[in-house]
Amino acid sequence: MVEPNDKIKILFVEDDLCLQKSIAYILEEKGYEVICTRSGEEAIDLARKMTPDLILLDLILPGMDGFSVCEILKRDRQTEKIFIIMLTGRKMVDEIVKGLELYADDYIVKPFEPKILIARIHAVLRRKIKSNQKERNLLRFKNLVIDLKGYTVRVSGECIDLTKTEFDIIALLAGRPNQVFTRERILEHVRDDDYPITERVVDYQITGLRKKLGKLGDYIKTVRGVGYKFEI
Repeated sequence: MVEPNDKIKILFVEDDLCLQKSIAYILEEKGYEVICTRSGEEAIDLARKMTPDLILLDLILPGMDGFSVCEILKRDRQTEKIFIIMLTGRKMVDEIVKGLELYADDYIVKPFEPKILIARIHAVLRRKIKSNQKERNLLRFKNLVIDLKGYTVRVSGECIDLTKTEFDIIALLAGRPNQVFTRERILEHVRDDDYPITERVVDYQITGLRKKLGKLGDYIKTVRGVGYKFEI
C-alpha cells in the first residue's frame, strides 16, 4: 500500500460534478493530493504542468473524450509514464478492451464502491514503486546502461563482458559522475580481503575497462597525480 505521506498526486477527470466532489473528498481523506477537471482538453494541459502520478479518467466527456486524452498523453514523452485508470459505463466492453490494449493501466466500471476504487489505485501505484526501485538500480548515460543489481553493463544495447573488478570500478565512478576518486579510494572499493592488489593494478583495470567500452571509454578521465573520474 502506498503511504499517504508520499503525497501521491491524482488528476481526476470527471464531468459529473457531484461524483467528482465526493470521490475527491474520499481520496483527500486517504492523504492523496487531488486536482479535478471536467474537461479533456484541460486534463491534457494539467497533466503536462503537474505530472501527476495517476489519472482517473472518465471516458465520456464533453468535447474531447477520454480515449483521445489517453492517446495524446501516451504519445507525449512528458506524460507517457503517468498511470491511467479509466472510468467506464457497463455497456462499454469493446471500448474497455481497446483502452487497455492501447492506453490505460486499469479500468473501473461505474457505479463503483469507493473501497474498490482505492484498492485499484493502490494496485496500480504499486507498479510505480516497483518501477522506481528498478530504475534506481540503473545508471544511464546515453548508450551506456549500468545495472547495479544485475551486475551488467550494456553499450548500445549489447552486454559487455566485464570482470568483477572492472564492474566494481565503473559502478563506483559512474555512481558519482564528475567526482574524482584517488587510486587508493578505488582500491578500498574493489579489494577483497583475500586478494591483495596495488595501485598499479587500478591503472591496468582502467585500461582494460576503457578498451571494452570502446568509444564510451572516454567517459573515464584520468586526473593526473590523483586518480580517475567519470565525466559527463
